[in-house]
Amino acid sequence: MKKECDFSGARRNPYARRLKKQITIRLEEATIDYFKELAEQMDMPYQTLINLYLRDCADSGRNLRPKWVDTAPDKVAESET
Repeated sequence: MKKECDFSGARRNPYARRLKKQITIRLEEATIDYFKELAEQMDMPYQTLINLYLRDCADSGRNLRPKWVDTAPDKVAESET
């Protein structure tokens, strides 16, 4: 290997902005099993599939509507009276 390398013709890594950060996240076992089965059908790692799904949600601006939150207008009006 050379003692000095010439980087004058080098370019920045085009994938650097897509680098991933390792985190810890708690998911229900059923959720993990779902993505593992789906990932196996698609022949890809389940963590990659979860990342793709979450990125799609973020890119499309999808809003979460939790099932446990009742946002029906008539229910809100009844509780205010």
